[in-house]
Amino acid sequence: MRLRAFSDFAATLLPQETAYLLSVQKFADPVKRTILERMHENCKSIDAAVPYDESIDKRKYSSLKNWIRERLEENDVDIQFEWMNEMERKIITDSIEPEEERLLFRVIKNFQPTHFFFIKFYELAQAFRHFLLIRLRRDDHRLVNDFLNRHKTAYERSKQTYDQLHEATLDIVQQYATGSGESIQWQKWLAEVFYDETHDGLNRYYALIRLIFVHLNYGHYAPLLEKFEYWDTVLERGQYYSRRVLLNYYSQRLLLHSKFKDYEKAAYYGYLSVRGKNSDYIFYVNNLAAVLLRARRYPAALEVMKAAYADVKNTRNFHNRIGYVAFYIKCLYANRQYKNAESYAATFLKAYAKEVFEYRWHLFFSAYFEVLFRQGKFGKLMTITQQYRLLERDVEYRKKTTYLPVIPWYYELANYKESGKGLQTIANGILQYLLELPAESEKLPLLGDFLEETREMVPDIYRFVTGRLHEKGRGMH
Repeated sequence: MRLRAFSDFAATLLPQETAYLLSVQKFADPVKRTILERMHENCKSIDAAVPYDESIDKRKYSSLKNWIRERLEENDVDIQFEWMNEMERKIITDSIEPEEERLLFRVIKNFQPTHFFFIKFYELAQAFRHFLLIRLRRDDHRLVNDFLNRHKTAYERSKQTYDQLHEATLDIVQQYATGSGESIQWQKWLAEVFYDETHDGLNRYYALIRLIFVHLNYGHYAPLLEKFEYWDTVLERGQYYSRRVLLNYYSQRLLLHSKFKDYEKAAYYGYLSVRGKNSDYIFYVNNLAAVLLRARRYPAALEVMKAAYADVKNTRNFHNRIGYVAFYIKCLYANRQYKNAESYAATFLKAYAKEVFEYRWHLFFSAYFEVLFRQGKFGKLMTITQQYRLLERDVEYRKKTTYLPVIPWYYELANYKESGKGLQTIANGILQYLLELPAESEKLPLLGDFLEETREMVPDIYRFVTGRLHEKGRGMH
């Protein structure tokens, strides 16, 4: 308990942060290095941290904590970006102080085109050149002008790459969102930008994110492993360090390993992604909960969701908020808290029906109907379907590449349970849809889970569908 504040601080650090700190430390005191090494080992662990030695002078822990903060802050490209923006504002408003000018001149002398925010700094220097020239400060102007001339070609190249990344993104996002168009034509060029160490960091990072989307578009996941391992070494060197970039990197690794169905490794990176909070925190929480549910770690999934509850109430991003609500319902359901799940869903729908339909109605009602169906509330399920015209909405939603027909299936099964009619028609419809999917489709495991969840309520349909699939040599997982 004496080291509670230090232990809490250490628990927020990330493995690439502590790896970088170990690479730059030059401690004369071996005790501090020992503490830092233990921090690194603890950072790599999710739930098995080794306690810190309480016999060590507490002042050494305090000194080390301050050193860590200083080293990370001085290397953080996001903090540097904020400084660039502030300097640009002060230059344009004629409010820059002499000491700030001296610092800016020192940075200009050493700044390289490989910096993460090279484009931003180059444009800051352009503004500074105007500021100096009009004031007849010829020597200072000459220094800045030399910097701009020396790196003009690199700047033009970075700008061209940045603009071309936007062109690539248009094709990539269109295919990802709608399933139409092609993006494979960008793969080679994006890889070249990503691996080219003479490019600025922002363009390289953007190239990686877009490469991930291209591989997701075509289901080519294996090539991403090499790229992630390479980027891992870059981050451990402290190059392009930013806590924001690190958290996003972990989230991307979660996505990749979940595609390989390696849910334990995906969960590991998911837990790292939620060690810090930013505007994407709820998105990362949702991804982690989804992976934990796939791994059948139901109590852990619910714990993660509950820990983020206060943050969800304050977010204005309804895409992430409704995603959170849907997964929270799923977590309550998985932990057999059916009444709580139903009550939470009904209350949220009553308060935010407009937002539900504007953003993620299909995900929300898929979770809600699972709870209603499991409790045998078939009439209520059918009433809600008709009240909100979900079947008509579902027809339009089928254009989505990620579409799953669970809404009409829940409705048809509820109707069957209420009327006792249509068993064979429903079973044949489900079977036909599954047979039309490619054997490697990522939808099959999800639909397999759907059948498993409805097994107790409609065993005849479960036996018929799984039996016919088995006869045809088709599995669900």
